[in-house]
Parts: sequence; structure tokens; C-alpha cells
Amino acid sequence: MLSRVALAAIIASAPAAHPRVVSADPIDTTPHVLDGIVNAITVVGRTVVVGGSFSEVSDAARGTIHARDNLFAYDLVTGRILPGFAPSVAGPVFGLAAGDRGTVYVGGEFHGVNQQRARGLARLALADGSLTPGFDPRIGGGMVTSVVRQGARLYVGGDFTSPRTALARLDATTGAADPAFAITPGGPLTTRVKVHALAVSRDRLAVDGSFTTLGGHSRPQLGLIDVGGAQAEVAPWRTEAYAQACSPNFPSYVRGLDFSPDGSYFAVVTTGGARGGICDTAARFETYSRGSAIRPTWVNATGGDSLYAVSVTGAAVYVGGHQRWLDNPRGRDSAGPGAVSRPGIGAIHPRTGKALSWNPTRERGIGVKAFYAHSGGLLVGSDTTRLGREYHARIGMFPLP
Repeated sequence: MLSRVALAAIIASAPAAHPRVVSADPIDTTPHVLDGIVNAITVVGRTVVVGGSFSEVSDAARGTIHARDNLFAYDLVTGRILPGFAPSVAGPVFGLAAGDRGTVYVGGEFHGVNQQRARGLARLALADGSLTPGFDPRIGGGMVTSVVRQGARLYVGGDFTSPRTALARLDATTGAADPAFAITPGGPLTTRVKVHALAVSRDRLAVDGSFTTLGGHSRPQLGLIDVGGAQAEVAPWRTEAYAQACSPNFPSYVRGLDFSPDGSYFAVVTTGGARGGICDTAARFETYSRGSAIRPTWVNATGGDSLYAVSVTGAAVYVGGHQRWLDNPRGRDSAGPGAVSRPGIGAIHPRTGKALSWNPTRERGIGVKAFYAHSGGLLVGSDTTRLGREYHARIGMFPLP
């Protein structure tokens, strides 16, 4: 176990590169979420903020139960649940991003916070859970599924219709929509356009979801936007990997994505059904490739089980869902030749695309919905209670040795 003394040196404010794979033994100090599901995690200083759909949390010893409406926070070092941060969020939380001056951005499917109007997106003070004055993003017509911050800019995705359709760049202080960002997803694969996940590097924004175009350019379910200049532009990067159909139940099947720490590549995970190809896989793509039919550098298939979350640390590409196997391209809800058992969570070598030996195991359930890599380890959020063969209800952390 990582000692509390060692943890005390950790001050985490942003996802970090890791020099090695995290331990397979979770720390003992994380609290527990006693019902529902965890959808999002972020770290602000040494405060962990957890969002999802739940109503009760407890300390690590399970001695005290706290009522919490879809959002809570705890101390990264001690695991102590913060008593002052207990906002009432009237609906599920799907996205979180660290703010400055002790604040956090919260995105989801809600109409209010603390009985005050706040639709889909809010900025809250960690000290007391109150709404931050002056932040008015004017989200309307749908939910926010993903929130990423890059300095003074806040990118949000979802299925909302205002201030733009499904994708917007906002002023991180005021919430005002940026007129220099006018790229809209189109050609919905479902009843309406929906952005599932966002990730940002130094100069690129990766977007995936239920769309076939970005800014009028063909980009089936996945695209990159150049955000390094004053005016955002769709990057000359296109893949046909997600143009093919999976199961009829999954007309859109891309889910989580994440950039490498240096931004040179990114990984995408999918659901879709046991049909081979790019369904139910993790795949690596090179950020600065150019072309209209870019192929993935590698693909790792589960053989028929969904992946929902991915975290790229440099040392590993961590994937989570309700998978049974990795290295299983010939499996069809079965273990094909070469398949390795990786129930619920696994790690892939960033260069070879093959599963690493890291195999802590996880009770599968619906699946991992959230990762957050910080300087001291990897936080994991899901809907189940067993992680690394121990009781860790819906939230846990694997320390960096």
C-alpha cells in the first residue's frame, strides 16, 4: 500500500504523465459511493471531485454515511469527505473540470443547483458548493456530457441546442460563447447530434459522438479541431474507422477518448457488439497524421464487450468497461486465440497495442465510466463495489509505485 506519508507529498491539479504502470493494489483511504454510478472525476489541488448519479457516500471505514446529491468531494491525501462541499445537484453529473481559485465546473443533465437555476453546466466553489457569481453559460435544449478546460477556454459537448449545437467553446470566467469557435457537428446517427467525449491537447481538440460531419466536413463519429490559432478550424485529419456499422442497437458507438501527455497521439474506446472490426475496441491514432482515410496505429479488441473509458499516461493506455478480455480480435462473446483475461479494467502497451500484464480485476457491472490520472496514481469510477479484489464502492485509486 502507498503510505499516507507518501500521499502527503502529492498535489495534483491536472492529468499527469506516469513513468511506469500504476500498482494493481488500490489504496485503502478512498471513500465509498453507496448507490448508483460514478460518471466523472477531477482533481483540484488536493481535492478529488466525484460526479455521477448517487445519493449516499461513506468514509473508507464505512463508519459514517453522508447524503450527497450526485456530487461530492474528498481529500486526496486522507480520503476525508469534505463536509462543506455538499451541493444539491438536481440531476446526474456526466462531466467535471478543474477551475481556478478553488472552483470546479460541473456538466450534466440537471436544471438547478442548490435550488437555483443552473441548466446543464455550473461552476461551483469548493469551499461551500455555492454557484460562482458571474458564470452564465446559457446551456439550453439538452445535457452536457463532457467538459474540458484549457486555460481561459472551456470546451463543452453534449446534445444541447444553445448556445451552439452539441459543441461550444466558452469563456471560462463568464461562460459566454466564443464567436471564434463556430464548428458544429452534423449528420446525426441517432435522433439528434450528440458529443460523447472531448479531449484537448496543446493545439488540438478531439471530438467523438453521434455525428458524421464537423463544420461541414466528413468526420464519421470522430474528428480533430485545430485550436492553436485565433480561429478554430477542422483539422485535415479524417478516419473511416468508425464509418462502418456495428450492431443495429448501436448506430453510434464511440465513447471515451484521451490524448497522450505530449499530445502526439490519442486513444478511443468503443462499444458496438461482437462483430469484429472497430466495434468493442480500443484504438490508437496519431494526432498529426494528415489525410482522408487515416488508419489506427493499432486496435485491441475485447471480442464483444463494451469499453467506455480510457486514460493515456505515457506508460500505459488504461481501458475500462465491462469487458472480459483484451487481445481478442477473433472472439465473438468468447475467448478467441490469444485472448487474455482482463475483467472490467486493463492496460495496453502504448506502442505495441498489446495488453500489459497489469490485471487488478474489477467487478464488471455496467463498467468503468471515469478515469483520472494524476501525479500520484489513477482514479477509477464505476458502478460496482469490487476493485483490485477489495471492497471499493464505485470509486478507487491505484497508486503510482
